[in-house]
Amino acid sequence: MEQKKTSTLSNGLIWFGAGVSIAEILTGTYFGELGFKKGILAIFIGHIIGCVLFYLAGLIGGKTEKSAMETVALSFGKYGSKIFALLNVIQLVGWTGIMIYDGALSADTALHTGKWVWCLVIGVLIIVWILIGLSNLGKVSTIAMAALFILTIVLCFVIFKDTSKLSGEVAEGMSFGAAVELAVAMPLSWLPLISDYTREAEKPAQATFVSTLVYFVTSCWMYIIGMGAAIFTGEGDIAAIMVKAGLGIVGLLIIVFSTVTTTFLDAYSAGVSSESIISKIKGKWVAIGVTVLGTIGAITLPMDDITDFLYLIGSVFAPMIAIQIADFFVLKNDSSEKKLDVVRFIIWVLGFVAYRLLMRVDIPCGNTFPDMTITFILMLIAGKLFAKKK
Repeated sequence: MEQKKTSTLSNGLIWFGAGVSIAEILTGTYFGELGFKKGILAIFIGHIIGCVLFYLAGLIGGKTEKSAMETVALSFGKYGSKIFALLNVIQLVGWTGIMIYDGALSADTALHTGKWVWCLVIGVLIIVWILIGLSNLGKVSTIAMAALFILTIVLCFVIFKDTSKLSGEVAEGMSFGAAVELAVAMPLSWLPLISDYTREAEKPAQATFVSTLVYFVTSCWMYIIGMGAAIFTGEGDIAAIMVKAGLGIVGLLIIVFSTVTTTFLDAYSAGVSSESIISKIKGKWVAIGVTVLGTIGAITLPMDDITDFLYLIGSVFAPMIAIQIADFFVLKNDSSEKKLDVVRFIIWVLGFVAYRLLMRVDIPCGNTFPDMTITFILMLIAGKLFAKKK
């Protein structure tokens, strides 16, 4: 992968591209069940929780100049890092397929040529993005992001021009706590990736802060667009929303370019994570392979509901980052020379189980925050006990 240092602006553009996403808008449509005011509150609370974790994860990578999965070795050891790197590659293959599937399905609704055609178009564009390389995307990203910004403003105008429809009564749907968790889930899904970019920044701390702020604003914006569109049109299907909004070719451009700029990050980080598993492997070619696999999956498999997938990601990576935060910022632990830190791996398993159990309980702040609190406290206790024993 490219080793050239990236600017703070480039990092901000990368995460703007990540935020402008069909997956984010699609997830936002579920919030229509809460009504506009409660929906916005749930979106902001969830994103505050998720983006604080996003920032801390990026800061670890920026300060150590290590990739996301290399920072995992600081807590879990060499083999532990490889386990999480493999899990990360698997979830990124899934994300790549889901993003291409959503983008192609929506694009096909705007311009009927067959879903598989759009899967191929989007897949090829992602590969072009990968071949250009992260550090060479400055000008290309600036142009693409400026166009996306303008087009998304148009989408906002179409959806919110008649605000009277946003204050109507809504049917009972998901709980407030479940909505907060869905808002946490999206920034949480980026935790295993953020350090892959902050580690290459000229000013890591500044780049991490800007990346977090840009992603927070953009992701909230996409969620609100999705929620408003669902209330405005009465549809939960992003493809139908685009058609009803009458965007035509503008909607098509939003779909294709937002899908490419976001999915590029998934494929790129799959390549970086693969280098943590096998050092001699070329991450760029793995990224291209992941894109090909994702494209094939998008063509052949149904990928309509991503909520269970988001919760699975949360249950794996929320306790992982809780342990990393405790180790890096409080315990100052470094297990990178160990093969496997068994104590921390056991605590992660307990955190994983706790997350799955907490999913059965309706908690107003969602289940990521309490799960991470439990895992964090367990880690501090274990850290102090280990220090005393040593």
